[in-house]
Amino acid sequence: MEYFWYIIASIGAGIGTGLAGLSAATVMVPILIVLCPSFSGETGAYQATAIALASDVLGSAVTAYTYAKHKNIDLKRGWLMMLCILCMCTVGSYAAFRAGNVVLGNFTLFLTFFIGIRFLIKPDTSSRESANKGKKLDWKGILISIFFGLTIGFGTGFVGTGGGMMMLVVFTMFLGMELKTAVGTSTFIMTFTALIASISHILIHPAIILEKWPVLLLCVAVTTTASLISARFANRVNNRTVGLVTGVFLTILGASMLILRYWDVLSQSSLPGEILLCIRNLAAYIIPSVMILLPIRLFTSLPSFIFRKLLHIVGVTCVTIMTLTAKSWPAAALTSVILAILIYPILAAFEKQPLYDKFFVQKEPGEIKASLLMLFFMFAVVITIAWGIFGQRYTAAAAILMWGTGDAAAALIGVPFGKHKVPQIAEGKKSWEGSLSMLIVSFLCGFGVLFFLQKMPLTKALFCAFTAALFGTLTELLTPGKYDTVTVPLVIAAVLLLTTLS
Repeated sequence: MEYFWYIIASIGAGIGTGLAGLSAATVMVPILIVLCPSFSGETGAYQATAIALASDVLGSAVTAYTYAKHKNIDLKRGWLMMLCILCMCTVGSYAAFRAGNVVLGNFTLFLTFFIGIRFLIKPDTSSRESANKGKKLDWKGILISIFFGLTIGFGTGFVGTGGGMMMLVVFTMFLGMELKTAVGTSTFIMTFTALIASISHILIHPAIILEKWPVLLLCVAVTTTASLISARFANRVNNRTVGLVTGVFLTILGASMLILRYWDVLSQSSLPGEILLCIRNLAAYIIPSVMILLPIRLFTSLPSFIFRKLLHIVGVTCVTIMTLTAKSWPAAALTSVILAILIYPILAAFEKQPLYDKFFVQKEPGEIKASLLMLFFMFAVVITIAWGIFGQRYTAAAAILMWGTGDAAAALIGVPFGKHKVPQIAEGKKSWEGSLSMLIVSFLCGFGVLFFLQKMPLTKALFCAFTAALFGTLTELLTPGKYDTVTVPLVIAAVLLLTTLS
């Protein structure tokens, strides 16, 4: 069974190297340590790191060769970092042996996950290439290269992982490289750093060769093959496709490694089961809603703005119900985040299809997926503050419902019947009729949650709901359209907290 995990770890390492320039150890080390008993001894992690580094040598070499053929290596901006990394690799390797068992650091795990999210949100970085590719380093680039080169070099030798990921971050975000160029340059550097670090590991601990040579040969062969295939794929598709695939791979990889890292804690916690319950409740509401709305959109002449707000109401009410039925606030908040992470790449993958625009009714390209991402993260923030910090579950649910239904009412009434525009403050697009509708609907929904569900006294429920609805409506009037998703629910939640806790 261990050989199955050796192959899985090697394939994942090769894909990560060829596609995103990841160190093989980013994938391989945690899998070998957690799932393979033969690497659980005192020096098991050190041996796993050495095998991963050795696998990186040929894997990075064939990847760098493939990227070089397509002119996607930029040593004019990468040579100084390469020099610093090479100097610190051996130092880090010796420090790792002296420190004992080495495990994948939390920082690298979270970094992998969030860089994956970053490429899902912005998969195409080609706009930066024309301004930076091939240019020599300026003084700022030199300082960045020296600082990160020394730290990455030590970290690569010490932990055996994170070098490729950190180089990808530095090259794309600090030195302005396009994604393919960053991957090609980082894998070129990793060929030499992995060679030096693996030789250092083996010389310091020769038992790696004597005891684990079959595993070493298998991992090197499988990782190299997977690296070559994924590198060829990456260089034959456009930047957006590479970014999306990279984002999906890194997000899944980061999430998987975090689960492995904290498995002991998660297995003893009820949180995973609570999250699954929230997801089940969401699915039980969303799936029938979509099955009803889809034929309405395809086979009726319902105005687009009305259908758009029906989608809006479904999204808001499903999260409200999930919040009211969740067993804990972390489960509700994390489910909102998970939903955002899952929905975004799916929408990004299908947004070029004709049915996508027909169903979602976008105001501008990319507007729906960006709004949903912002929306569900905002739900998580409201739940965390209102329920998590102040212990007010019903306040969180009321704030979400009041904003969502009020915003929908403002459009449904304001667009067809809004004859009296609010001057100046609302950019001339919002009407008194729409704002009054938002005030009334927000008040009724808030009162319903506070009085009937929270069992708040009648007069207090009326006062709290009306005050929050009033401030929410004013905030919606004053806020530019694209930002009211953030400002209005926060203001409503804040007012509800101030009035209900007083």
